[in-house]
Amino acid sequence: MSLSASQASFASSSSSPAPSASASAASASDASAALAPYGWDAGWEAEFAPYAAEGLLAGRVVRVDRGQCDLVTAEGPVRADTAFVTPHDPLRVICTGDWAAVEPGGNPRYVKAYLPRRTAFVRSTSSQRSEGQILAANVDHAVIAVSLAVELDLGRIERFLALAWESGAQPLVVLTKADLVPDPAALSYLVQDVETAAPGVQVLTVSSLTGEGMDVLGAVLGSGTSVLLGISGAGKSTLANALLGEQVMDVQATREVDGKGRHTTTTRNLLRMPGGGVLIDTPGLRGVGLWDAETGVGQVFAEIEELAEDCRFHDCAHESEPGCAVRAALESGALPERRLDSYRKLLRENQRIVAKTDARLRAEIRRDWRLKSAEGRANYAAKRGGHG
Repeated sequence: MSLSASQASFASSSSSPAPSASASAASASDASAALAPYGWDAGWEAEFAPYAAEGLLAGRVVRVDRGQCDLVTAEGPVRADTAFVTPHDPLRVICTGDWAAVEPGGNPRYVKAYLPRRTAFVRSTSSQRSEGQILAANVDHAVIAVSLAVELDLGRIERFLALAWESGAQPLVVLTKADLVPDPAALSYLVQDVETAAPGVQVLTVSSLTGEGMDVLGAVLGSGTSVLLGISGAGKSTLANALLGEQVMDVQATREVDGKGRHTTTTRNLLRMPGGGVLIDTPGLRGVGLWDAETGVGQVFAEIEELAEDCRFHDCAHESEPGCAVRAALESGALPERRLDSYRKLLRENQRIVAKTDARLRAEIRRDWRLKSAEGRANYAAKRGGHG
């Protein structure tokens, strides 16, 4: 990926000799003023106080790359080594969006610690190993970009939403390339479909080409930290450029066959938006695996969980049990069958992921499987006996 002017400037300035600790370190008020546009507030300042007492410098991680990271600090851009904060747990490695304590001088500099995260966007890795991967930290808005150039995949949107809710951030679905759907009625139907799959979530339509909806999106994201998520070809890089007001991210044409594009963004970068707030762009995600996201799944399918509270049995599987409020909603047409199928699929997937790392849960699943198998064998034997 080619560097924009702002990124090139950051790289060159962060490679210059670091100021010495005696060269009048910025005061706490100066640090607050310099870092406020990046999300620094009184809460972070209080958390950082013990590190400040040690003479360490506060900075926000704007990029991580091969054991080093770039940070924005009150003294300007800094490049530092992350060797001291590289644990075996992949969920505890430093990542874009973290607030860190870095040495005020030295060559190389080292990140000594990072502050406890307020939110963290985590997915399971695409490998067969049961590991989580943290994509961004301390995010306020999780922007899920979905292209209108191809048929909507509501199941994938629900999957992204589950991860977004689980992270602690506020999800927002942005339907990009709205200029490709010139019929207002058709566009409204698409929006309604997404709203059904995203209860309690704002859905916006935008076009980076015409500027439609960009003012509204900019206002929504004008404070706090936003992370931009989506598959390749969703228009994320074009959307990021429109929000940032400059060609920061490379853009490549998507294939007409399936609307997919190459991974134009290869790292996660945190950049200030001219209208306020900061944006973290992420590479296009091929796989969006859940990672211990039961609460997030429940929030995406809130209407199903509310219906389930009225079922006769508290452990109702919503299959053939008497007094099932969920089945009644299906039969009346109030609940689409697709929603229940998606809900079950994500719950099963999440249970499998959790079971890989939770020995107690694995034992419970095996015990439940044995009980159901024994019950099935007993029912089969009874049927055969009845026919004998």
